[in-house]
Amino acid sequence: MAVDNLHRLFTPVQLGRVALRNRVFVPGHTTNFGRANEPTRRHAAYHAERAAGGVGLIVTEAIRVHPTSAGRHISLGSFDDSSIPVYAAVADAVHEHGAALFAQIMHAGRQANGDATRTAAWSASPLPWATGAHVPHAMGHADIAVVVAAFAAAARRMREAGYDGLEVHAGHGHLLQQFLSPRTNLRDDAYGGSPANRLRLTREVLTAVFAAAGDLPVGLRVSADEFLPGGLDPHAVVEIVATLRAEFPLAFVHVSHSAYHGSYSLATQMADMSFGHAPFRHHAALFTREFPDLPVLAVCRLDSLPEAAELVAAGDADLVGLARPHIADPHLVRKAMAGRQHEVRSCLACNQGCIGRLESGLPISCVVNPEVGAEREWADAWSDRSAGTARRVLVVGGGPAGLEAALSAARAGHRVTLAEAGDRLGGQVTLAARVPGRERLGLLTDDLARAVTAAGVEVRLGERIDAPGVLAGDFQDVIVATGARPARRELPGGPPVLDLATAVTDLVDPAAPLTGDVVVLDDEGTWAAASVAEQLARLGARVHLVSPTAGVSARITTYSKLALLDRFRQVGVRLHLMRTVRGAGPSSVELVDPMTAEAEPLAGVTAVVDAGAATADDDLYRALESRPDGPRVHLVGDANAPRTAFEAVYEGRLAGAFLGRHDTGPAQRVLLAH
Repeated sequence: MAVDNLHRLFTPVQLGRVALRNRVFVPGHTTNFGRANEPTRRHAAYHAERAAGGVGLIVTEAIRVHPTSAGRHISLGSFDDSSIPVYAAVADAVHEHGAALFAQIMHAGRQANGDATRTAAWSASPLPWATGAHVPHAMGHADIAVVVAAFAAAARRMREAGYDGLEVHAGHGHLLQQFLSPRTNLRDDAYGGSPANRLRLTREVLTAVFAAAGDLPVGLRVSADEFLPGGLDPHAVVEIVATLRAEFPLAFVHVSHSAYHGSYSLATQMADMSFGHAPFRHHAALFTREFPDLPVLAVCRLDSLPEAAELVAAGDADLVGLARPHIADPHLVRKAMAGRQHEVRSCLACNQGCIGRLESGLPISCVVNPEVGAEREWADAWSDRSAGTARRVLVVGGGPAGLEAALSAARAGHRVTLAEAGDRLGGQVTLAARVPGRERLGLLTDDLARAVTAAGVEVRLGERIDAPGVLAGDFQDVIVATGARPARRELPGGPPVLDLATAVTDLVDPAAPLTGDVVVLDDEGTWAAASVAEQLARLGARVHLVSPTAGVSARITTYSKLALLDRFRQVGVRLHLMRTVRGAGPSSVELVDPMTAEAEPLAGVTAVVDAGAATADDDLYRALESRPDGPRVHLVGDANAPRTAFEAVYEGRLAGAFLGRHDTGPAQRVLLAH
């Protein structure tokens, strides 16, 4: 990447009356840090950390303007003037570090289902956002007037709270887009039918917001394409923006895409690593061409600053938004400006710690950054050196848990040796990253390995450590991060059974690729099974994904699963849900329905891939933990219990950071709760 391109990101830019120190912004993204629909100290610390990291502009997560949009108590809203002081605290925290803060105001419409708040969702028409979702209330004219007034009130409160600007959210399938789109607006009154009528609510909202905003710049966020038959396409959205811009002094247009709809469209909103880099940059480029004197903000799967700089250099956007990369590393701008781009912790676009947690009603975190949402507590923990003294530490295992533990222990001031039995660092992540479409996983361990070396950790490759070897050293602590053993069940008399490692090797170096009918056993609904099944199908096998669960790929977030299912359809993966294996013949597998006990034979089976539950490789821990004469033993990652890289990195950081601290202090208690 040319240095000139990166330098261009760091030039100032103007949005209305607000001067930004650079062209990088953090776009609005839900955190689930709220309490009673108001921001908390966690919000202030979270955004302050990213402001300190050098970003020019931060846009808040959606601030819902009315209780019918709340959905949950952990979302943000501004429903009365009592919320002004807590929003002001967030603004003060950001301004202290030189960044601007814009408030994104919105009404979620039909997807604010109210399970937690017992409110009915509101929308243009009584159409649920997904099969099985709540049918929303079709808004009457009095309801519309309430929402317009609520937008104005929220805008005024944000102005009084000291925010620098406003972003009105008319995208992502939220309420304003539900009125704008012919797919979701089936009304036959003044707010439906013609494009002008469907635009009426957005025009009324902007009129009210501009009146309440005073001199704050006001911009619009739009979805350039709904990716829905009969929905809004880029041409229609350009016309909408052109019409609104002729009437309102918009300070910017923030170009996103998608609708909140239970289909592939929703998957594009949080495009995971399977989409590739900047898959929707052409949308921002279109608006830049159509409105050359209107600042255009681009967003989605801009994975790094060098890649985002391509858009500014090419004239495709004026500002570039990086949400997940700023979750992964809040200091990526300052690191790049200081020539330390190589130190940035890479976003994996895995959707695991961010949107995957949100989907479960949990606060966001991050696979590569366990400090998300606990910035204040981690800062206290790192600054407190009085609780521990330098210790001699051995880390056994060079996967994500071991690497993170070694790095954190070195950062905490300990003398660290890392021993890995293999010839390279990375553990099972290295294997997973070999599957086409999952390569970004390798960035996790590549970044960690580089940081471990820079931190002065002694790394010993090809060294298998047993209990006598540990005891022969002068180590005060040993962190066991030996991972897990993959599953491989026997099918007597049946087709050959491959474990995941063997199957992945066949995928990337198919000297004798698997053909015919291949059965993939998926007990847990994870990416391990799904990604292998997809790639086997792409290589020409007829793949049968067999799961005892009622849902496909149950542990994959809906945002990623909707795209995965679309790819499954394209390559012909056959799904067998609520099925277990009862027996096998030389070229067949017999499935059984656990509800009816009826058999379902699969003939012509050439191989079975077992992607079932792994087993913790904790032999070393068992041999050491009961020895009174040995070092203190800590168990992390899959050696503790087979899970994912998310838990592995978190446990590794905790173990390394708190070595030598015998008590559990306030900071550690808070961190364990996160």
